[in-house]
Amino acid sequence: MQGKRLLLLILGWLSLITGIIGAFLPLLPTTPLVLLAAWCFSKSSERFHTWLIEHKYFGPIVRDWQSADGIPRRARNRAIIFMWVGMAISILIVSRFWATIGLVIIGLCVSSYLMRMPIRSEDDNTPR
Repeated sequence: MQGKRLLLLILGWLSLITGIIGAFLPLLPTTPLVLLAAWCFSKSSERFHTWLIEHKYFGPIVRDWQSADGIPRRARNRAIIFMWVGMAISILIVSRFWATIGLVIIGLCVSSYLMRMPIRSEDDNTPR
């Protein structure tokens, strides 16, 4: 059990660090990486999970995701756009048929999931 906990802690920190880098580099998606870190920390360290939820910059991302109120429309749309831009660049660089098929299927599934999420306005917590 300790091995699994350690693995989740390492994955959580790697994901968070990569997400922080993604805040400055447009091709790395910050939000999904921060959410992955939150999930890893929720399974491995209550202290780090609480720290992330209460963080000045990353806390709102995690709280929005975990709440039933939904996410801001702008955040959802940006996540979808950046995901597809990143995947398009990956498809052009890799240029393998099966990789392209895999990326398109993943992109469609994630986009579908995000489009079904409740939306709230940027200013309040009212679901739309």
